[in-house]
Amino acid sequence: MAYEVTATRKRPQLFDNLVGQEFVVSTIKNAIEQKRIAHAYLFSGPRGVGKTSSARILARALNCESGPTPTPCGLCSNCKEITRGNSVDVIEIDGASNTSVNDIRQIKDEVLFPPQTSRYKIYIIDEVHMLSTSAFNALLKTIEEPPAYIVFIFATTEPQKVPATIRSRCQQFHFQLIDLHTIKSCLMEAAQDMQVKADDDALFWIAKESTGSMRDAYTLFDQVLSFSNDHITLAQISDKLGLVGIDQITEIVEFLLSGSTQNALTAVQTLLQNGISIEQCIKDFTQFFRSLLLMKEGITEESILGIQTDRIPLQVRSAYTKEQLEAALEMFLKLYRDIRFSLNPRFELELAISRLASLPHLASPTELVRRIALLKEDLLSGKVTTLAQALPTRAPAVEPIQRSPEARAPLPTEKPVAAKVVRPFTKEDIPALVSKLSKAPLLSQVAQSISAVEQQDNSLKLTFTTEFCRDKAQENLELLQSLIEEISGFSGKLTVLCIEAEKPKQKSVEDPVLSSIASMFRGEIKN
Repeated sequence: MAYEVTATRKRPQLFDNLVGQEFVVSTIKNAIEQKRIAHAYLFSGPRGVGKTSSARILARALNCESGPTPTPCGLCSNCKEITRGNSVDVIEIDGASNTSVNDIRQIKDEVLFPPQTSRYKIYIIDEVHMLSTSAFNALLKTIEEPPAYIVFIFATTEPQKVPATIRSRCQQFHFQLIDLHTIKSCLMEAAQDMQVKADDDALFWIAKESTGSMRDAYTLFDQVLSFSNDHITLAQISDKLGLVGIDQITEIVEFLLSGSTQNALTAVQTLLQNGISIEQCIKDFTQFFRSLLLMKEGITEESILGIQTDRIPLQVRSAYTKEQLEAALEMFLKLYRDIRFSLNPRFELELAISRLASLPHLASPTELVRRIALLKEDLLSGKVTTLAQALPTRAPAVEPIQRSPEARAPLPTEKPVAAKVVRPFTKEDIPALVSKLSKAPLLSQVAQSISAVEQQDNSLKLTFTTEFCRDKAQENLELLQSLIEEISGFSGKLTVLCIEAEKPKQKSVEDPVLSSIASMFRGEIKN
């Protein structure tokens, strides 16, 4: 028996076997059960998702001897002839090969004759968007008012190229891309039918590469099976098809994170020496950083990531920020566009890998401006201080003795300790305190608002004019105490007060001018 490719062998023969198109299946089945058969259908969608298969299933459902039925038997003569493609009442036309108006005129002549052995005469026109404008115009009247026994089924991958006058005369069904897990389960079923062992990660890769097309998945499955010796593994796929494995990319990135750029470049050279193309390397690195970016956004669905998350170490997943991953992804996308005009694409790839070493230190101009603005705001508000402010340089309490060269002599092993000079901190020392706070404008203004200084034994009280100044002084109490000790040597307890809190509320104003104004208007002025 002749070999039959998997895509043909697994072609669905019933609506229930059509995977990934639940809306189309349910709508058409309900229409058939309710005897609401349209005279023209337009099936649109990506390649390999079941448009032509649905057209043939619909043809069998309408012409089955036990129909119209949503579940054709597949055993009657009509069903068998449609399946084999030799039914005289179901005519399949390739729109890409029959584009002229003369081909459509032939259809117009044929529709005048009723079906010979079936209930409906059905025309399936594939790639209908390839018809010429004059051919579409010739179809208009026939589609709008066909005989009761005529059904048109159009299939296209580019519905925008079909004239609106044609689309408006058809019931339109848009076929969706098939999700990754559905394709993977179908591939697993195909492997079991063929008694072939297939690893989970290998089927995941095939399903991912098919990009939602079931036919592409089956075609790639057959290709991989031809060199896998009845056991499909990802290692064999990577070796035979020249792919960069996720483990190899992870190893290169780990080298870069540890600062071993030399080892990373050596690993890239090993990949190229093993026959992996530069374009494939760029594609795989692009996919890797795209997956990391989506993980950073909290996406965990493997069908979206296109990669199995447990194969990337946690330290690699958390090594970069969102903006750094965006920069890496943009770099590889631009690199793929630019290598066609490059002097040497290999140099471009090596340069990109070298630049990845500095990726953890990358910050966008927007982020830098934001950080500077926050730092400026914190400095002005006193939330943070500079190192010079927090740890001021203390001048020695006693001037060192200047010794002439003639008087130099070996110093004694034990140096005498100078006595620490301590004096009261008074209001006259406030200008010195303000001067030392000149690098912090807000705190300098706060120091200028000191209205009273009171020192008793091991306690020092500073009274400020406003509550705001008192609160800011309280927030920076350690800094003020350090500067006061530097100025006067006082190192005791520091307390800050507010003159507004201590001042009793006056019921009358003692100012004679204000008192005269109050008596003039026979009233009083309150604080």
